[in-house]
Amino acid sequence: MAGSGRWAGAGVTVIAVGLLLTSACGYIRVPLAPLANVPSKISDLAAVQRGSTIVAHCTVPTITTENYPLKASVKLDLRIAAAGEHFDAAAWAAQAKEISDPEIKDGLATYKIPTQEWTGKKVAIGVRSVSSKGKESEWSNFEIVPVIAPPETPSKPEVTDTALGEHITWTGRGDQFRVLRRIGDEKDYSIASTVAGHEWTDTGIDYGKPYNYMVQALVDAGNKKTAESDLSDVCTCIPQDKFPPAVPAALRAAPPIQRRWSGSPIARPIWPDTACTAPRAMVRGRNWPKSARCRATPTPPWNTARPTVTPSAPSTRPAMRASAPPRWRS
Repeated sequence: MAGSGRWAGAGVTVIAVGLLLTSACGYIRVPLAPLANVPSKISDLAAVQRGSTIVAHCTVPTITTENYPLKASVKLDLRIAAAGEHFDAAAWAAQAKEISDPEIKDGLATYKIPTQEWTGKKVAIGVRSVSSKGKESEWSNFEIVPVIAPPETPSKPEVTDTALGEHITWTGRGDQFRVLRRIGDEKDYSIASTVAGHEWTDTGIDYGKPYNYMVQALVDAGNKKTAESDLSDVCTCIPQDKFPPAVPAALRAAPPIQRRWSGSPIARPIWPDTACTAPRAMVRGRNWPKSARCRATPTPPWNTARPTVTPSAPSTRPAMRASAPPRWRS
């Protein structure tokens, strides 16, 4: 019995020491506040008039104001109303018209609003997001759009093959025109150029590939905004290389090469009189006397004077004999 009591006392001591050690590592911590789970503010709202439609788009938020991911999808609340001289967000929200059923693709929401109700007015467009529990975000940036009569749609472009490239022409009214192009197997159109006239030449093309062109008119709507027309019909063409190469430009002929040479500076010797057999007519056409003709100096056929070689006296210096190369001892 005494032994068992001793073991029981030791167990109690171990438990007490363990509790003491664990309590020494603890500290008091301030409890965290619950998450608000409010969707973040949309800051990339953009809108433009295209034909008889106002196209607005924005990114759907995926995080909260505390930078935590949203557990459920949000609902977008986009509204439009006439903008007064002095814009007030609260007054605007009270009378704004809600637009529903956006088209959402790859996280981008697109709205299409008919312009008939707003033609001739300046409208303000804003959007906010609402969580699944009804918590609303702040209003986004506001887009102010002057709505005008729908711009005229350009005619279908006509394409002509030229030596410089594909020459594109069209008709229609507009301050500027945007040419859109798609080459080969590309999925989307890209802006090839923006011009003020009714023609444009696409240079640097690849022959044998299909090219698709569309034209869009741009009209100044005021308030630093531009209204766009609807896109024209598509013109498809395959450029053909049927033109000769261009003539090189800015070429200049090189000056002719002039070759000059002179005879030897050694004076020509006087030949003996017996060598003077040139007829009277060959002595520069003058009737010289025979004595003068014999003193003439004919020119050798190689046009070079012959130097006079005078043999020198024999040398008295003894000749040197070649000897074998020295041998080196290793």
